[in-house]
Amino acid sequence: MTGPRTIVACLLGILAFAPLLAQDAPDREGYFDIRSASTSLVAGVHQLEARLQLVLSNEALDALNSGVPLRIELMLEVIRVRRFIPDATEAELVWQYELEYRPLSQRYIVRNVNSGILDSYATLYSALNNLGRIHGLPVIDDSVLSSDSRYRVRLRSALSTQQYPAALRIIFFWRDEWQLKSDWFEWYLDR
Repeated sequence: MTGPRTIVACLLGILAFAPLLAQDAPDREGYFDIRSASTSLVAGVHQLEARLQLVLSNEALDALNSGVPLRIELMLEVIRVRRFIPDATEAELVWQYELEYRPLSQRYIVRNVNSGILDSYATLYSALNNLGRIHGLPVIDDSVLSSDSRYRVRLRSALSTQQYPAALRIIFFWRDEWQLKSDWFEWYLDR
């Protein structure tokens, strides 16, 4: 005979594993997308505001859950617009974030490779959601930009495989599941 405690325990067990089951959909294709991005001038520095959607493929999820850290890069270019000659790239910035799953604590760790700051999350969804919310990231000092020029900015996110050994990078190159990157998202710099 099944008692109420057994039913509650089974339901709690199902609820506990539901996020893992949802992450492991059999034909899940990953993608990275920049939903919105802009810069604003704050105290003489242009700061980035962006919303990204980061969805990992099944193969990347399997690697992450097996202890392989994933590196997500955010690349930004500031380009001076010119009339009769090709545009000039004034600045190129790359921010790197490392996503890691720690099975002992059952936590997802996001490390900002540039600053070394660590954040811990209970679910993969919350880790990726937080990575996809960029707020107040310094881009470029306004004083280094020419006052009589117009500038455009472009942003892209990608899953980087450069930190892995060469043999693995060759394998990743031929597998679409590891070619996760967004299109360039462009806008003009407000001054």
